[in-house]
Amino acid sequence: MTIWEKFRALFVRKKPSVVLGLALGSGGAKGMAHLGALKAFAEEGLRFSVITGTSIGSVVGALLAKGYSWADMTSVVDSVDRNAFAKNLRPFADLAPIEAFLEQYLEGDFASLPLPFACCATDGESNESVVISEGKLARALTASCAIPPFFRGVEIGGRKLYDGAFSDAIPADVCRAMGAEVVIGIDLSAYVRQDSEKGRVERLVGSVVGAITPVKTLKDAKTRGYRAADVMLRPNLFDFRATSIDRAAADAMFEIGYSEAKSRMEEIRAAIADAQKKKSRRRAG
Repeated sequence: MTIWEKFRALFVRKKPSVVLGLALGSGGAKGMAHLGALKAFAEEGLRFSVITGTSIGSVVGALLAKGYSWADMTSVVDSVDRNAFAKNLRPFADLAPIEAFLEQYLEGDFASLPLPFACCATDGESNESVVISEGKLARALTASCAIPPFFRGVEIGGRKLYDGAFSDAIPADVCRAMGAEVVIGIDLSAYVRQDSEKGRVERLVGSVVGAITPVKTLKDAKTRGYRAADVMLRPNLFDFRATSIDRAAADAMFEIGYSEAKSRMEEIRAAIADAQKKKSRRRAG
């Protein structure tokens, strides 16, 4: 360092770094929007230090924590046999085949991940949110994704666990509890049809499904994530369903996620800058 650089460093304080966290919400096939958002984050040079996810968000989050890029993840999606997957969407199917598939990319346990990561599931007995941050990674992800009536619950630690969307759909609160100072959340279900907008048959089917589902949606399953997030991305996926697995839908959702992240980048930068200022003031005080 030159004399001038040393002199300048006395008067110009470097902005303190902040721990940036990402909370990826549930939504099934709508998770393609997560990948679009990750592309936008990569282009902007945003790096996350803490990652949490629920359901499909847990899978994307684990891959990100493992070191996969958005491009790597699209290759993983392309490797999925969509027709075979659709055939497995039958009442209370076993998640063992999906666990085996995930192990091809996410072998080992949580401790093997380069970045801190946790996912959320729902206890089949108490209906409470369960944060999983240790143990076999692929099995934890299947528990977080075990949405009834499509899939059976997954046994972990003596408890039968189901999809985390019922209890903590966008785990920004978990992300902050793990040390994130700025949390970016992504809500894949911000735009959905209300019951009053659904047809009679659709409402009837929904009632039947609800009656046989072993867990119920908690009142704060989504609001807790909104309260904890500094910025909540809300890609408009109204025209898509959690089961929209065809290629055209996947490409469209990817672009929607990308556009939403790009359009909110100024807000994200502002949240980071505000956290840096607060941290500087605390250090000065």
